[in-house]
Amino acid sequence: MSHHCHDEHHDHSHGGGGGGGEHDHSDDITPALQFSLYQHIDFDGVATLNERVYGSGREVLRKTWAERMRVEPEVESEADEQLLVNIPFTGQVKLHSILLRTSDSDSAPKTLKVIINRDDVDFDVAESAPATQEFELSRTGEVQEIAVRRARFSAVRRLSLFFPDNFGDGDEDVTRISYIGFKGEWMQLGRAPANILYEAAANPSDHKVKGVGVNQMGSNVGQ
Repeated sequence: MSHHCHDEHHDHSHGGGGGGGEHDHSDDITPALQFSLYQHIDFDGVATLNERVYGSGREVLRKTWAERMRVEPEVESEADEQLLVNIPFTGQVKLHSILLRTSDSDSAPKTLKVIINRDDVDFDVAESAPATQEFELSRTGEVQEIAVRRARFSAVRRLSLFFPDNFGDGDEDVTRISYIGFKGEWMQLGRAPANILYEAAANPSDHKVKGVGVNQMGSNVGQ
């Protein structure tokens, strides 16, 4: 797919329209980067359960905003349609929104359950624990920006994103996600400047994960 290459075409087509003609695609990128939490994700600590290709969930998170429309890499579920992505940050953040790109197909996730600040989230916990917030997702190939209730996400150290189902309604066993990003504010806590990534939070407790086949290897991701 190459349609992401055409993102800016509509901008240039308005070039002769007077004052609005100064808009270009860099204006689309700047607001997203302004509150991007990309540099504060502890990528080595990311663990994805039920991913078909080990490490693919982490690679999707490594995509920058500029790469958001690329299909590859993507994370696919393996045994069934459920996916669970555990994402630690390098400190504490105030989360504003979650950015997702899936697809206009049955493999697009339908529901997102978010749990914060727990180190023990496997599928059993994800199913039974109360959500910090739950969302109904759209079936679309565009990037969805999902605004959270900021009062509930004002001191986030770790996010668990649980996708329990997809738009196949039981007929599609594979769920696919091609982009995950976050907007918010970095909280320095007086321990380090915002541009320094310290490793105090790189401590995933994935050894408690059971029943996920090859993905039990996830206990090694923290090195």
